[in-house]
Amino acid sequence: MTLRECLKLYFVMGTQNCERSPALVLEEALSGGVTMFQFREKGVSCLKGKPIIELALELQHLCQKYSVPFIINDDVELALLLDADGVHIGQEDESIKGVREKIKDKILGVSAHNVKEARLALESGADYLGVGPMFYTTTKIDCRIVKGPKVIESIRAKGIHLPLVGIGGIHPGNVNEVMEAGADGVAVISAISKRPEQTRSLFQSVQDSLLQSM
Repeated sequence: MTLRECLKLYFVMGTQNCERSPALVLEEALSGGVTMFQFREKGVSCLKGKPIIELALELQHLCQKYSVPFIINDDVELALLLDADGVHIGQEDESIKGVREKIKDKILGVSAHNVKEARLALESGADYLGVGPMFYTTTKIDCRIVKGPKVIESIRAKGIHLPLVGIGGIHPGNVNEVMEAGADGVAVISAISKRPEQTRSLFQSVQDSLLQSM
């Protein structure tokens, strides 16, 4: 699959997002159609040291079993240690160029909230963008102002054609709005971590939107 195809249904998760074993949640999500996974272990009670390495390895093996790219959020050292498929960074993390130099040809994803950030990411070597928040979400306590799918429209209108996903408050009922704005897929956290059984309907919503746009 191309990177654009891998972004159809992008699941982001850490222990802080799960009510059950992260490995059980991920396996159910992968079997339901997740096409890319990001291990995002952040927050007050997040794992550190040996436990985070052990969990990351367990989740990485599951992704390999399903031939799904395994991305690590922000932690470049962990990504290199595990030989992960890539790294995703936010605007408050390390510089895009700095991370690109460290990870060489691995996948580099960057969070963007407007055209300026999207253009900088493109020029600095990002492979894809995570754009949001699309809708109101309680998952991230430091969430930006919700601008909705119009942000994706404005990025596309400026000729930025990097693969991108919309993220933030996405569920089966609003996937189409995000896809119609120009996204290649959707990224979700709680929509799957809290309800893994919803994965198939999310994947089908993305597929339906892609078919409608053809």
